[in-house]
Amino acid sequence: MQKEQCRVCRRVGQKLFLKGDRCFSPKCALLKRAFPPGPESKKKRSAASGYKIALIEKQKLKNWYGLREYQFKAYVKGVLAERGKIDDIANELIKRLELRLDSTIFHMGFAKSRVTARQLVNHGFFLINKKAIDIPSFAVKKDDVITIKESKKGKGIFKDIATQLKTRAIPTWIELNKETLVGKMKGEPTLAEILPPAEVSVIFEYYSR
Repeated sequence: MQKEQCRVCRRVGQKLFLKGDRCFSPKCALLKRAFPPGPESKKKRSAASGYKIALIEKQKLKNWYGLREYQFKAYVKGVLAERGKIDDIANELIKRLELRLDSTIFHMGFAKSRVTARQLVNHGFFLINKKAIDIPSFAVKKDDVITIKESKKGKGIFKDIATQLKTRAIPTWIELNKETLVGKMKGEPTLAEILPPAEVSVIFEYYSR
């Protein structure tokens, strides 16, 4: 899994920060091998066609959120179906992706990557409004309260959580008590705040072909 995540970044020629802290270290594969994987890898990247550019941007965002093609496509198509009713479809797509429970757990600092956050959600580590939720795609909303199950707080993955959270910047749409580890959704994320690693408008063009 880890090698494949590195190959994704090398393939699109950009850091997507899929492996948490390792991506910020000298061990980052993109720093060591700044060329695409494969036998022709060391050749210069050729000029891309409009279609290939759109494909690469789609791959960037899909992999940044760690989604399968059918999952990502469903989000894009869902937003496109409401075109005309939504002022900014790029902002709406990012908002829906960011309001997934796994993305929210990642931003709260309970996991170092979205992949880890998804695993924790799948294993039933969290409660929303005191109800156990183990669906990574669950859409959280304003005023939802998110907590770690008491029975899970002693797990090794949370051993240094208090120290980690001291330096962790929490997004404006999340209110987190770093002592009690209780989070509350106080707003919604925006495209301007997230600054995704891809040109979102091009992605809509890709799926509109």
